Formats: sequence, structure tokens, C-alpha cells
Amino acid sequence: MKFLDLAKVHIRSGAGGNGCISFRREKYIEYGGPNGGDGGGGGSVIVEAVDGLNTLIDFRYQQHFFAKNGQPGMGQQRTGKDGEDIVLRVPVGTEILDEDEETVIADLATLGDRVELARGGNGGWGNLHFKTATNQAPRRSNPGQPGVERTLWLRLKLIADTGLLGLPNAGKSTFLAATSNARPKIADYPFTTLHPNLGVVGVDGVEFVIADIPGLIAGAHEGRGIGDRFLAHVERCAVLLHLVDATSETMVEDYHTIIHELEAYGGHLADKPRLTVLNKVDALDEEQRQEAKAALEAEIGSPVMLMSGVSGEGLTEVLRALRAEIDEDRLRLKPREEEESWRP
Repeated sequence: MKFLDLAKVHIRSGAGGNGCISFRREKYIEYGGPNGGDGGGGGSVIVEAVDGLNTLIDFRYQQHFFAKNGQPGMGQQRTGKDGEDIVLRVPVGTEILDEDEETVIADLATLGDRVELARGGNGGWGNLHFKTATNQAPRRSNPGQPGVERTLWLRLKLIADTGLLGLPNAGKSTFLAATSNARPKIADYPFTTLHPNLGVVGVDGVEFVIADIPGLIAGAHEGRGIGDRFLAHVERCAVLLHLVDATSETMVEDYHTIIHELEAYGGHLADKPRLTVLNKVDALDEEQRQEAKAALEAEIGSPVMLMSGVSGEGLTEVLRALRAEIDEDRLRLKPREEEESWRP
């Protein structure tokens, strides 16, 4: 399935039905009086966060959503039928933006969140509503209210507990594949990851979600490389995992490149809890490892962990460090595996 995290939609709620002008006409009834019914209400356009979706690809092939109009009123005090609502089903974490792509109308961050985007028009009153003691045969009714038409943007921000950061080929996809059942593309050239990937990892009896986004390069906030458009997917994360290639000759510069892009992106992303890890240490001997670790720690002024996504060295320690930064209410209990297979 193709990943899509931004979509433009055009919506319109239904118009209300017109009220009816009608009079009761029956044999032997001289003064029947008005009996025109009211018009039905127009359908509304509603958006709902549902389970089982992680992309907005459905809105690439259909961008227009128009709710049904209400039926007009009829004689014998019959009210018109209400128009049916339209429900747009989106992934959890979707933001609804106005046409300017900046004003946030709603943020569907929880499963089951529902927001009415355009309310249907009210149905008009029939002439029965206008009957008074001095006007017992009114010949007037109300038209139905028109619907609301809007152009909106849907922007998806994936719900994850941990976000992976690093330059291209820093080993992010390898780490995700080694710790979860996710199978992202892995190759020995830059930008193998073209869209975010999610993986569920488990450690010490709990599970949490890790998001892998395409690698950043210098000038990403200006649109270089794939740019920083995918950084929105780690805004909701509780902690960021910054992977630095231990085999790079410009290790310290690589670290500052990512930090600079986070600060240029804004949104308090640079202030989130961050765990710095030297990856690919399986390619270094013990002395080189300690030298690289000491050099990076001296530069950033905080502890640095060592890890290898290929050999598995240090993976458990890194996962435990991430778990310590995640609130308990975001963690999920890992399902217990059956000790022995079922037998008839």
C-alpha cells in the first residue's frame, strides 16, 4: 500500500428541504386549515478516527464528499426525510487543516474521535407553523438552509512512542528490522527509506511503537534531499533515538547536522528527550569504540550508548533506555506466549 500523509478534500453538507404550503381539503370539512409539513434536515460531513489505517491513500482517488440534501415537506403534515451523513474515516493521528494549510481545525489523536466538519442545513417550516388566531390560512413557508461547502487538508502524524533520527545510512532501518517484525528496505546506498515505517518492539514484558523516517541531510529544512516533511511523524513521540554512524570520519559533524535540522524545523522537536547512540560499532575494535564514544560525549556533554543493529550488540540496553523515557500509560503489556503447544 502506498504511503500518503497529506491530502486535499472538498466537502459539502446537504441543504435542508423546503417547507410545504398545503391545506386540508376533504369533503364535508369546510375549514380544513393548513397542513404543510416541514422540510428534512440536510446531511452533515463528519470525520472519524478508526483503527486499521495508517495512510491517507483513500483520499488520493476521491477528493469530493457531498452529503445528501433533505427532502421537502409534504401535505398532511408529513415531514421530509433527513439527508444521510457522510463519514470520512481517517487514521488515528490525523489533523484537519483549513484551506490555508496552517489553521488546525481538529486533531484526531485518539481512536474513536469524531468531529463534525460541515453541519447540514435545517429544513424549512411548512405553512402549518405559521397558523395563528388572526391568520388561519397562511400561504407562506420557509426555504431550507443551504449546506456548507469547504476545502480542507488532511495531514497524518503517525502515532509512535519513539522516533528514529539520523543521516541516510545511519542504520535506522536495520535497527527497526532487528528489534521488530517490520521489514523496511535495507541497502548500502542513501535514501533507501522513502516513507515512514512503524514497528512494535518489546522489552521486559512491555511493548511500544518505533517510527523510522527517511534520513535527514544538511539543508533538509530548505527542501534538500527528501526534506523535513516527515519530521511531523515524530512530533508525538515521547523520546527520540538519534543514531550516529560510528564508522563515519565526520561523526561529530553528522551529529550537529541532525540537531541543526531539528532546531530549524521548530515545534519544540529539539527539546524532546533524546537518546544518542553510536551505531555500527561491530566494525570497530574496542579501542576505536572507546575513542569514538569519548569524542562524542565530550562534544555533546551527555552519555552516549554503543550499539550494532547487525550483530545485535547493545540492542536490549538501548530498548530499556528508551522504555525508561516513555510514560507508563503509553506502554502496552506484551502478550504472553504459551509455554507449550495446544494438544487435543
